[in-house]
Amino acid sequence: METTEKKNNLSRIIILSIGAILLIGFMVYKLLQNKEEVSEKIYIHDTEAAILVEASNPENHTFEKSLNFLGTFDPNKQNMIGSDAQGKIIRVYFEEGDRIATGQLIAKVDDEMLQLQLQNAEIGIEGQKKDDERYDVLSKDKVIPGVQSEKTKLGIRSSEIQKKQLLKQIRNASIKAPFGGIVTKKMVEVGSVIGPGTPLLEITDISSLKLTVNVPERDILKFKLNQQVEVKADVYEGKSFSGRVVNIGVVADRSHNFKVQILVKNGKQELMAGMYGSVSLSNNQSKTALAISRKALVGSSKNPQVYVIRNGKAVLTSFNAGTSDANYIEVVSGLNPSDRVIVKGQVNVQNKSNVKTK
Repeated sequence: METTEKKNNLSRIIILSIGAILLIGFMVYKLLQNKEEVSEKIYIHDTEAAILVEASNPENHTFEKSLNFLGTFDPNKQNMIGSDAQGKIIRVYFEEGDRIATGQLIAKVDDEMLQLQLQNAEIGIEGQKKDDERYDVLSKDKVIPGVQSEKTKLGIRSSEIQKKQLLKQIRNASIKAPFGGIVTKKMVEVGSVIGPGTPLLEITDISSLKLTVNVPERDILKFKLNQQVEVKADVYEGKSFSGRVVNIGVVADRSHNFKVQILVKNGKQELMAGMYGSVSLSNNQSKTALAISRKALVGSSKNPQVYVIRNGKAVLTSFNAGTSDANYIEVVSGLNPSDRVIVKGQVNVQNKSNVKTK
């Protein structure tokens, strides 16, 4: 009887084990099946697929009598403001993006200990002055030697200097903006412990902007210091701004371009740092030169670049730019008439991407 019961129990255990194994196997099968279904629904971008773009060759273009030189607007003033004080910041009076004025209080450092030291110094000076009065009387009456009175006077002068040092440290604890502008970076918060030279914020002044352009050697003599010129920004079609030449480079780069800076008043702050701009100069005659469409430009004006199609790939290529107008940029060097330059679709392209044209 007992043997029969043991056999029955063993049979039940075997059946349950087989059932569990089958159940686990079924669950694994369903999970794998679900994974395959999800994988089929997920879109995986094929990085090797060719990107559709439009391209054109550099061509000879006639630039009219008004010469244009492409550049970038830079802030007239941009500086990281540091601290002359040491201690813990207890007040911050600015946030990133705030507009602040020259001399405006921007942060306050804990100066309680300095105030106590100042009070102690003032008490010491008061006592020294009273001693000096007594020593003057005693010295006149020949009761004490005159040297004692002189030492007291020197002690007062030393204490006055220490007081001035404390007053300067207290003034430094109230940190003020050295010039007006917009807060473009904030590096501290209430509770930050700072020391002399610790950067607190970056102030950018765009009330005036400097347009920096690279001018080929053949055109550099057309610019003179303090010359009034017409400046345009790419974002404002048909609108011009008044500019003044404030700096002409005296050393050319390897491509024989000279750096010229034009100061542009920006009272209404219509312009922003980093925008593309151009300066216009009148010329005696029109000029025909190899040029590309402005739409092809992907680099900055300081380092102009375009994508050139080579063996089915987009190759990021630098070139030297010269004169420009509303639609074209002169190619001084770096590109050939046979190059296929991408003029549309480059926003989706990276260096060495596979591309195809229509």
